[in-house]
Amino acid sequence: MTKVKAWISAARLRTLPLSVSGIIIGASAGNELRIVNFAAELDEKYGRLVCLGYPSILETPLFWLAIFTTVGFQVLSNFANDYGDGVKGTDNKDRVGPARALQSGWLTAKELKRGMIVTAVITLLLASMLIFTAFGNDNFILSFIFFNLGIAAVIAAVKYTVGKSAYGYRAMGDVFVFVFFGLVGVMGCYFLFTQNLGGYIVFPAITIGLMSTAVLNLNNMRDRIEDAKVNKNTLAVVLGKTKVKHYHASLIFGAFISALIYFLLQEGHWSGFIPLVAFILLFLNVLKVYKNEEPKNLDPELKKVALSTFLFALLFLAAPFFI
Repeated sequence: MTKVKAWISAARLRTLPLSVSGIIIGASAGNELRIVNFAAELDEKYGRLVCLGYPSILETPLFWLAIFTTVGFQVLSNFANDYGDGVKGTDNKDRVGPARALQSGWLTAKELKRGMIVTAVITLLLASMLIFTAFGNDNFILSFIFFNLGIAAVIAAVKYTVGKSAYGYRAMGDVFVFVFFGLVGVMGCYFLFTQNLGGYIVFPAITIGLMSTAVLNLNNMRDRIEDAKVNKNTLAVVLGKTKVKHYHASLIFGAFISALIYFLLQEGHWSGFIPLVAFILLFLNVLKVYKNEEPKNLDPELKKVALSTFLFALLFLAAPFFI
């Protein structure tokens, strides 16, 4: 395998749609609020007409900077995960999931560490540009808070598997995924657009957080037996074969309830409920997880949940156009 292909493999491109789902949700809700506020300042007769020309999120630098920054954090996390599990010997010949770069000898530990450093620097540079675009020179305190959130995200990405106190080995990965993919990702992006946390944005943040945690949980369910052998105590290892399935179901149903509450509180057009279509695939996933007895068969289900989360985000973005 060439070095380029090795780095692409280590970056785990299939994880990127899930990582940007929260950004799409937060930006969509935030930009919609900006449009509503813009219309409120206009004469009612012409507000709708003028708002048709209001920039969509796809036309705003803020959105794309948020996307690129999040992708940077995700790639950093993937490099760190490959490095951390590789040097600890967690990724070995018994691994059920896809082969890893360090495990397979495609990249050395030194190369991966260097890749982590370069990715962290680039990502923090992107984060700085994002923060400046959102706040300019006018609000030092908010800029300081968000930059420190960026630092925290870098630390969280690395410490998942790297170091003696890696939290991924102490059944805490689910908490960090929920917080950073859900609460920080969705609510943080929403705040960058609106500079407030209204609009019941906490509910879609919870939804994305739970769906992202479900992806991690499936990954840990697939690797549960091998992880237990090397003392990687994920929540799947702690809960065991049966309870972890109940936990997975609670994540999916909790995400659905949170999303439903959000759409009901919006009291908008029926099209606002369209994103719930994505849960059809997720409910089917729950049934397959309960019936599954072979860990390796969970790998396709992991992809389905990740792509269903991305579908939910895309439908959330597209829903206003059905009005």
